[in-house]
Amino acid sequence: MSRLKSIRWLLLCAAIAMVAVSLTVNQSNNSFSTNSFSTQTATAQTVESDFEYLERANRAFIEVVNRAKPAVVQISTKTLVPSRPSRLPDNWHYWFEPFFGPPGNQRGRDREDPEPQEERAGLGSGIIVSKDGHILTNNHVIEGADDITVILPGGREFEAELIGTDAGNEGTDLAVLKIDGDDLPVLNFGDSDALEVGEWVVAIGTPFALSQTVTRGIVSAKGRSNPLGNRVLFEDFIQTDAPINRGNSGGALINIRGELVGINTAILTGNSFQPGNIGVGFAIPSNLARQIMNQLINTGEVARGWLGVGIQELSYELADDFGLEEPRGALVTDVFEGTPAAEAELKRGDVILEVDQTAIRDRDHLRHVVAATEVGKEVEVKVSRRGKEKTLKITLGKRPPREDLESGKMSPMSPMMPDGRDRKAFAGIHVQELTDELAEKYGHEGETGVVIMRIKPGGRAARQRQIQVGSLIQEIDFNEIHNLEDFSKHVESIEAGDKVTLYIRYANGGGSYVTLQNGDVPEDK
Repeated sequence: MSRLKSIRWLLLCAAIAMVAVSLTVNQSNNSFSTNSFSTQTATAQTVESDFEYLERANRAFIEVVNRAKPAVVQISTKTLVPSRPSRLPDNWHYWFEPFFGPPGNQRGRDREDPEPQEERAGLGSGIIVSKDGHILTNNHVIEGADDITVILPGGREFEAELIGTDAGNEGTDLAVLKIDGDDLPVLNFGDSDALEVGEWVVAIGTPFALSQTVTRGIVSAKGRSNPLGNRVLFEDFIQTDAPINRGNSGGALINIRGELVGINTAILTGNSFQPGNIGVGFAIPSNLARQIMNQLINTGEVARGWLGVGIQELSYELADDFGLEEPRGALVTDVFEGTPAAEAELKRGDVILEVDQTAIRDRDHLRHVVAATEVGKEVEVKVSRRGKEKTLKITLGKRPPREDLESGKMSPMSPMMPDGRDRKAFAGIHVQELTDELAEKYGHEGETGVVIMRIKPGGRAARQRQIQVGSLIQEIDFNEIHNLEDFSKHVESIEAGDKVTLYIRYANGGGSYVTLQNGDVPEDK
């Protein structure tokens, strides 16, 4: 009997255990189902929230574009140019007279008739910057045009008056136009200095005659110089990958607040078979454009600050020679007489580090900073002089026209054969005493130094483009060289492998510092 009870008791415990397990599993399943539902609900809510953010960002871009587009206009130009000459011979009608008779009109063929002309059309973009009709564009869009027409987004057309230009080879490639209008849409200026690399920007213009074209990208770089070769003197471009094509010139580059931060000016293309956009475009910063524009509107010309110095870049070797840990600033190679720099005792060999507390990155940056400063303003210029910092106060003058600055320069001349006074120098350089004849020939009147007469092909000196026949060596390791006696004294101590810093004055009047390693042992022949 007790055994039977024991069996019943075991069966009862087993049944209770099974019920307990079943309840636990059911609870677990219910919990899993609840958690799974909660996760799915949360994910759906997150996705919906993300969509809302994307939609808001999308609407923000659309709103920015809609605010800016009315102020971006199309500029159409017409220019009269000489007609292309006919490829037929002057007596072409002689061969056809038996069939068609004599020509009835030879206008333009007789010498007394005016030269035939044809009309050439041009197209670009512009930006309305004042309610009364001032328009900012590129100089190359309207340069040489006989007729300039501005077409607003709605189709209204206006004849434009040219207020002033800042031509590329003299300035920034900007121009200001004026149309007769009231309460016109305006694009407000933004702060291009505050623009950051990686920031979103939008380009608006008229590429390929497609007005009101909008593209989007980012700021790829700032402070770009020399993408256009020598076509623009003052280059400080914003680089962007926002697609820009021909016809976009003079159009707007705006930030995400709808402010004008740049004037689209140029593109780099792959080759002649790929003339369109490859993601490398350049825009003039709005801060620079506004300064130029205000001067053109108020005075009709652009006056730029000027120090009166020649400058060059610093390599790592030169930076070390001049007591700097790394290349920065701009190295002064010439101080011209009667200039603000000369009056303030700025010296050749000084490295300009700051102008009015603006740190100078390089040669081009110094040129921009000084040119953008008001003429007649006294500025503090921090320089490094042989490794020691010094601050000078300089009152800036007005930059002369480019032709005046270049008028004293001479073209390269053929070298004069050395005579018996030729001296073996170092690193393959042969020099000679500066005579009146050589000074006149190479444009060194009033200068001192020794003339480079011959450079050994394949030597270290031949690899340095600054070292040219006809140039003067005026310093060796910052010691002034007045004649052959000074030169010989300093050269005697130079051994093979020594590094030497020279100051070279070119035949055209400019000059630069160059670091040269003596790789050739002096010879007697």
